[in-house]
Amino acid sequence: MRARYLLRRAVGAVALLIVTFALGLGGYLAGRALFVHNGGRGGISERRPPAPAPDVIIRRPQVETASGLGFPAAATKDTTRVGGDDATADAADVALAVFPPAPGVPGPDAVTLVSADDWRAGVAAAALAAPPVGAPVLLGAADSVPSTTNDALRSLAPAGSAATGGKQLLAVGGVSVPSGFRVSRAGGPSPAAVAAAVARLRQRLTGAGPAHILIASLDDPAFAMPAASWAARSGDPVLFAGGAGPPPLPTLEALHHNAGVPVYVLGPPAAVSNHAFKVIRRVAPGAKRVAGSDPVANSIALARYSNGNFGWGVDDPGHQLVIASATRPLDAAAGAALSSSGAWGPLLVTTSADEVPPELRDYLLDLKPGYVSDPTRAVYNHAWLLGDPGAISVATQARLDDLLSLVEVRSGASGGVPPPAKP
Repeated sequence: MRARYLLRRAVGAVALLIVTFALGLGGYLAGRALFVHNGGRGGISERRPPAPAPDVIIRRPQVETASGLGFPAAATKDTTRVGGDDATADAADVALAVFPPAPGVPGPDAVTLVSADDWRAGVAAAALAAPPVGAPVLLGAADSVPSTTNDALRSLAPAGSAATGGKQLLAVGGVSVPSGFRVSRAGGPSPAAVAAAVARLRQRLTGAGPAHILIASLDDPAFAMPAASWAARSGDPVLFAGGAGPPPLPTLEALHHNAGVPVYVLGPPAAVSNHAFKVIRRVAPGAKRVAGSDPVANSIALARYSNGNFGWGVDDPGHQLVIASATRPLDAAAGAALSSSGAWGPLLVTTSADEVPPELRDYLLDLKPGYVSDPTRAVYNHAWLLGDPGAISVATQARLDDLLSLVEVRSGASGGVPPPAKP
């Protein structure tokens, strides 16, 4: 019995090391207790003082799987799940995956805090995850700091730098911050004002104006979510306009302040009205709309879009993707650091936990990689999935893995890549 127990522990350890090594990021397994031991910082960066070395334990509900090792819910060959039971847990796990605490490994100079009940602030705050600021998003509350967030913050141990104005925390909107940290705040009386304040904060920290401005839906989070990943990729600010009436005054003021900066509006008229778009074009005559008819198609539209140096232009194999549920809009902010580091990739939205929406399936088939004779010289796709199986089921994860996986290109009349197995 003891031999079988030791063998099972060894198999589990090897499996976890394989996932971690293959991705170059921390493998934080959904559905199991996540143990992170921070052995302190220092060694590489002289400006980063040694950090405390707490033992951080972030607990997750047990996921029932046949193997007992957390797979396939934790990961498949081409997917990795960040399986928090809410966006607060996902944000902590992503931050620790992108900045795994270990001696001699530099962590983030600052961390952004956003209230877990303010998705608009979260989408706007994603711009602070982009270099050179590089601040991952953690989620808090108006009157307290959740223990999961506090533990992750202690383990990340941000020290501040010139890129963050010496600040360790960047607080966006009405969120409580723990004591003992140097803090910059970006707030305002409305979501549009908070977004404009984030744009000003990033400009102040970087000393440069934005290359582009992205305007997202003020009213429909499912249409706004993809803006977070592009903001994290580029540092472009996200401002807001609604499905009726003109854009809010803070949005218009920010557009006037950045006259001449290219403007892109994300979402169809139901998300950002034609009236609002016409007003935006009076201030920014060259403004363009990037849109899909529903949240899934809308996220794909932004992932495919490219105009000069704006847009992901992900229309071929060999990419990382981030997939989140439309029912959990704060996961867009929680996953922002996955789009600004590692194998940077766009956020795709799914509207079903139990199946792959047809638009998403077709898009992944378009990206499906193939090889003729040597798979080691091929390109590969990978997806991070945000949320527990209630957000994206294990069966859906398996179908996504099949859509993402590399296949041999067979000779014949079609000469194409064979389709994946039917769901």
